[in-house]
Amino acid sequence: MCLAVPVQVISREGDEAEVEIGGVKRRVSIALTPEAKVGDYVLLHTGYAISVIDEAEAKETLKIFEEMARLEEDAIK
Repeated sequence: MCLAVPVQVISREGDEAEVEIGGVKRRVSIALTPEAKVGDYVLLHTGYAISVIDEAEAKETLKIFEEMARLEEDAIK
């Protein structure tokens, strides 16, 4: 099973972009998604943006991840 997470493109330079998720920023390859623009959301898998996705879909996925983390935290307590 593979996991890709939605991240937002903050800046780009050539085949690399700086992306952000939850306040964490990192540089990733956008060689597979040359159409990605600043402000777009991309699915990130192992350091590579593998597709550009709709903002609403990205936000819904991030909301689900936050809910999963909250439920896990509640279960530990």
